[in-house]
Amino acid sequence: MAGVTGCSQGGPEGKADGAKGTGGGSPTGAPAAPTAAAASPGAAGGTLPQLPGQTFYVSDQTSVARQAAALRGQGRTAEADTLLRIAAQPSSQWLGDQAARDIADQVSRRAAEVDRTPVFVVYNIPHRDCGLYSAGGASDAAAYRAWITGLAEAIGDRRAWVVLEPDAIAHTLDSCGVKGDAAAERYALLAFAVQELKKRPQVRVYLDAGNPGWTQDERALAEALRRSGIAAADGFAVNVSNFFTTERNAAFGAQLSALLDGKHFVVDTSRNGNGPLDAEAWCNPPGRALGAPPTTETGRPGVDAYLWIKNPGESDGECGRGEPAAGQFWLPYALGLAAAGAGTAG
Repeated sequence: MAGVTGCSQGGPEGKADGAKGTGGGSPTGAPAAPTAAAASPGAAGGTLPQLPGQTFYVSDQTSVARQAAALRGQGRTAEADTLLRIAAQPSSQWLGDQAARDIADQVSRRAAEVDRTPVFVVYNIPHRDCGLYSAGGASDAAAYRAWITGLAEAIGDRRAWVVLEPDAIAHTLDSCGVKGDAAAERYALLAFAVQELKKRPQVRVYLDAGNPGWTQDERALAEALRRSGIAAADGFAVNVSNFFTTERNAAFGAQLSALLDGKHFVVDTSRNGNGPLDAEAWCNPPGRALGAPPTTETGRPGVDAYLWIKNPGESDGECGRGEPAAGQFWLPYALGLAAAGAGTAG
């Protein structure tokens, strides 16, 4: 969720699978899980240049990169140039279906060829997103463990950063998420995922920890993160698919880090250039802007990177207004974000 309390704050949807709305759903606004056809990179390598000094991989196979290429082919060069403000920056590859293993293999190989690090978002936990916009996930615990093992094997010895299961932990603490034995199983699955991914020597793992407007009890959140394997992870992620300013996220993350033996964290700055519209507006709010570009040079102690975890331009969900489904590219919204420019996310 991206909101403040319970399930009405909007979670990570709008990510690869959707965003959460009042009464449930994910606060991050993730995109829908990509299909192999949509996300699978070509064999020849990307046509978008890698930015000098940039750590992270810029893929020409993102939805915004493909849309920019299509617009240019139609002679709509002004719109294509505007979209390049998004497409030329590194963004994340969401993994949430059975094609994920092949996609992880192909993307990590292409990134290695240009000496860059891909960012993956693993989003396939059973009972995902309270059954709302981003509903779905693995059929059961055994299927999830097998799926995670396959992803780890696909990445192999190549470099990668992984943001693990947006909303999964925060949803165990709000009014719409799994509880009791189901929550315990979820924590165990997350700990397993951390363990499997960290067997790979060049993989960094960040467990999702929601956002400053969602979980109000940071001690309960810290305990849930401990049960989910944070000790073995590289840290946690905040603001996935949300809009809170970097300043607020840094303060929230620092408070949580103090409860977790100083664990570092990353911040999703993809759409926080203008901050949030208001506490409840997590689903495709108007007037937002791109935030600080992805970088490991944050200048903030304990903040390992600013990342574009949510792919700018992909819908958070229908939002009760008939807007595109979660994770679907939405040209007018993408153009609005890009035209507003990259903010300081401060």
